[in-house]
Amino acid sequence: MPKVAYQRRQEKGERTPHTVKIKKDDLVRVIAGRDKGKTGKVLEVDRFSRKVTVDGVSIVKRHTRPNPSKQIKGGVAEKPMPIDVSNVMLLTAGGIPTRVGYKIETVGGRVRRTRVARKNGEALDKK
Repeated sequence: MPKVAYQRRQEKGERTPHTVKIKKDDLVRVIAGRDKGKTGKVLEVDRFSRKVTVDGVSIVKRHTRPNPSKQIKGGVAEKPMPIDVSNVMLLTAGGIPTRVGYKIETVGGRVRRTRVARKNGEALDKK
């Protein structure tokens, strides 16, 4: 990328995505915050703000007004809010919280990077 284009992006405040080792549908445990100790499935990963939304964690109540044109019923709705990715830890198949490492292997002439658990070397990606 030319240096001028890079400087222009920085002036505009364009955000670059961060590397996040947790993916959607992973099982994670919350290790910090008000929901410490809870486990849940990752519903959404936001790489720009380094946040993950976990099912059943950081639940807040939102009051909504009825809108008949959009078929929205009014009332109090509960929804999970995003939490920082540093406050969750990935769980292995045995339910052990672990950090994530990578193992590079060659399969049929193609280089593949697979996620492995740092604690016991178990493969985390389902094939």
